[in-house]
Amino acid sequence: MQLAAIIVSLTLTVVGVALLARAIGQFVRYFKLGQPVPAGARTDNPYQRSVTLVREFLGHTRMNRWGIVGFAHWFVAVGFLTLPPTLAQAFGQLFQADWTLPVIGGFLPFELYIEFIGVMTILGIAVLMVIRLLSLPSRAGRKSRFAGSKAGQAYFVEYVILTIGLAIYVLRGLEGAIHHVEGYEAAYFASYPLVLAFKGLSVTTLQTLIYFTAMVKISTSFIWMIVVSLNTNMGVAWHRFLGFPNIWFKRNADGATALGALQPMTTGGKPVDFEDPGEDDVYGVSQVEQFSWKGLLDFSTCTECGRCQSQCPAWNTGKPLSPKLLIMSLRDHAHAKAPYLLAGGGKDMEGNEKATAEQLKDVPAAALAEAERPLIGTAEENGVIDPDVLWSCTTCGACVEQCPVDIEHIDHIVDMRRYQVMIESAFPSEAGTMLKNLEKKGNPWGLAKKQRVEWTKEVDFEVPIVGKDIEDLSEVDYLYWVGCAGALEDRAKKTTKAFAELLHIAGVKFAIMGGDEKCTGDSPRRLGNEPLFQQLGQENVAMLNMAFGESLNEDGGVDESTKKPKSAKKIVSTCPHCFNTIANEYPQLGGEYEVIHHTQLLQHLIDEGRLIPVTPVDGLITYHDPCYLGRHNKVYTPPREIMSAVPGLRQQEMHRHKERGFCCGAGGARMWMEERIGKRINTERVDEALSLDPDIVSTACPFCLVMLTDSVNGKKNDGKAKESLQVVDVAQLLLDSVKTPADPEPEAPAEEPEPEPAA
Repeated sequence: MQLAAIIVSLTLTVVGVALLARAIGQFVRYFKLGQPVPAGARTDNPYQRSVTLVREFLGHTRMNRWGIVGFAHWFVAVGFLTLPPTLAQAFGQLFQADWTLPVIGGFLPFELYIEFIGVMTILGIAVLMVIRLLSLPSRAGRKSRFAGSKAGQAYFVEYVILTIGLAIYVLRGLEGAIHHVEGYEAAYFASYPLVLAFKGLSVTTLQTLIYFTAMVKISTSFIWMIVVSLNTNMGVAWHRFLGFPNIWFKRNADGATALGALQPMTTGGKPVDFEDPGEDDVYGVSQVEQFSWKGLLDFSTCTECGRCQSQCPAWNTGKPLSPKLLIMSLRDHAHAKAPYLLAGGGKDMEGNEKATAEQLKDVPAAALAEAERPLIGTAEENGVIDPDVLWSCTTCGACVEQCPVDIEHIDHIVDMRRYQVMIESAFPSEAGTMLKNLEKKGNPWGLAKKQRVEWTKEVDFEVPIVGKDIEDLSEVDYLYWVGCAGALEDRAKKTTKAFAELLHIAGVKFAIMGGDEKCTGDSPRRLGNEPLFQQLGQENVAMLNMAFGESLNEDGGVDESTKKPKSAKKIVSTCPHCFNTIANEYPQLGGEYEVIHHTQLLQHLIDEGRLIPVTPVDGLITYHDPCYLGRHNKVYTPPREIMSAVPGLRQQEMHRHKERGFCCGAGGARMWMEERIGKRINTERVDEALSLDPDIVSTACPFCLVMLTDSVNGKKNDGKAKESLQVVDVAQLLLDSVKTPADPEPEAPAEEPEPEPAA
């Protein structure tokens, strides 16, 4: 038994280590196929990145959002990293059954730790296995977050962990027996029942059992290593290694998710200069090797847990997009194509092969066939990603928010969209109207710029316009960026007028840009038209810098609450998309401003006592979190604080809210595209709201307001929603409460009848 155990264990060890070394080399060469990233973009502030990595792993800050799953996974992950000493002990036990590790062997704290982590690893993996079994796609269909995951690989990994954990536990019991543990000892607090069970066996039998169990532990460990080394696209196994660099190299060193700003389009690791493009510049991604090395690392790190899929509004409404399946498809395609690319293969802009026949002669036929597949194409075209998958994305950020290993789904989707729009001109036709209107008129509806100020005629106070009523913004506290919807869309204009009136009541000096405002470029950028975003953005930045005038070189003093400098360039916006673009993306174009959302300013004015809600607004209200206000910019509290300040309102959250809020369906330029597949996203969201039987559905975004109102009106027409149900912006609610109802005019006293003349 001992000889067999030694031969089997050492043979598997040698093979496993050799294959693992080869696999690591393959990964290094594979990641080098990706494009470089801008200098310092992934390596700035290494200390903070290391702190982020330690915090995310040891704290399981992203995993623990799912309660018991995160708790169980923590022990499995920590056990995997800290139980290798038990593997070393097993090697020693092959040669001497009662062998213990030098120095730490028999050290009570170490023994206690091994007992505790060993048992918790067994319990943790058992919990995860039960959860997977309860969520079988065969039972739950699309509702299962594991739908589409490679179940066989997952079960293999889980049973390996369970087997190793049980082997450690059995070995602990055998060790106690062979070391003649006569009574209960703290060092064997978990395995003591096994110590008692093995106590009556002979020394020879104990030795044989130790040889056998040590072999099982070692063999299982290295069979796992062999299998995963031969399958480098086995994300459910490799994530435990690749997750660490993927987190360390994430976009933001401080640990913030890759939301908010989109990254500039790059080629060769440098931003594309659209005014003077290079001959070899690549626009977007049309081949998998055109993703950055970080993109390729993202794909390989996916653990197929399906958290992104479970939260995706497209997947939840019957559309073909699953962020998980998209990443898995890109991963499998990239790994299958890698031998061709590593041999020097590749296509130029005209589609001609770069490599010679001699270079490609040893490339497997499967890799050559994979290289012929279009990255974006229908099933008939054998495409890797179907166009319907690409255009279903609302860029809501739910996938990025939920991913435990920090995969940056939205950046990859937009990169593929960029190529489709800019090179292939292949995008939903109705979005073309929006692009043409932006190019010609600077707004998605194609309306004349003078119509941007029509709403100012509908309020009974003066709204100053920069360049007309005031010279520059040095005379006011805030520039109110009204936005296209806020100025031109009838429902959104109600929010605009309400917010402007609230500022007037609070005595806040503000001004607007009027007809000089243009679309910030949010929709064209997320559609993939980067040049149009650059054009609109640069024009707006130049206009803003001129409007701020001397204040560009001033500061706004010190904020007493934070002790930080205040900017003199203050912009407030009622549109989260404008807010996000100006705050997070205009710095890429040289526009640095302090930008806040109108709910943040209104909450501040309430706190200061400059706005006092007094009139009750009765009813049950539920709030819809706009994706670009919530997930993308982490503004959750101000809208809720405003509603709490309004007397009479009773708040109730929808099931999906805050970080797990459900999209209205308008983001990612979907506002301008028809939904032809599955259930409409706004209908799904309104159905969730109606399940609470509210009197008011509130939000804080003009796009959300339009989408929710459209669906509610449809429900009213079908008799599925009560006629009294309102969809309003929180600013409208606040105004209704701040404005004291006018006192009714006193009735004139009744005239006394004239006395009748005496008879």
